[in-house]
Amino acid sequence: MVKDEVGDWREGRRRSAREAIVEAAWAAVRGEGLAGLTMRDLARRAGVTPPTLYAYFESKHDIYDAMFGQAAAEFTAVITAPYPTDDPREILITGARRFVEFCATDPPRYQLLFQRTIPGFEPSPESYAPAVEALASSHRRLALNGVTAPRHQDMWTALVTGLVDQQISNDPGGERWTRLVEEMVDMFLAHCAPAPRSTTRKASPRQKGTRS
Repeated sequence: MVKDEVGDWREGRRRSAREAIVEAAWAAVRGEGLAGLTMRDLARRAGVTPPTLYAYFESKHDIYDAMFGQAAAEFTAVITAPYPTDDPREILITGARRFVEFCATDPPRYQLLFQRTIPGFEPSPESYAPAVEALASSHRRLALNGVTAPRHQDMWTALVTGLVDQQISNDPGGERWTRLVEEMVDMFLAHCAPAPRSTTRKASPRQKGTRS
């Protein structure tokens, strides 16, 4: 092989090894929880020695960061996929359903993305970038419904994550809380969306009671 081909081969091999380790890490946390991830167990699952593991990742937080970046990219792809309607309310409902379904079906992934479960862990800017894009898309869907106030954006986040938290905590695998999405959206819009302006012009006091 020429020099460039050797470099490409090595980079591809390194990338493949890192991906295999990250997949093994997901399998571990889905069985033991996010906090239960250990480098020794991960090396065993990935079929490598602990020193080899450190050749690809400097620390456990480095692995969490790779997991975060992968999960954030998956989430953003789901939440920004084309919507089959132009109706603002239906777009908001569909987006909320995508959110709760994505999160409730994989609690460790949800915890890593949206909760501070790992003490001291902060995702790198590169891994966090897809999450920023997803948040911006959420604000755009809210804006389509006339909701732009920061406090209402925060309220929206609290409501949709609240449904996920309740579902995961009290009815894992069910739909007791996820089925409430449409009702939650209507409640939210009734409180936060601006009231439509009336197109009927009210008669002035001098006009009331007059005859043509």
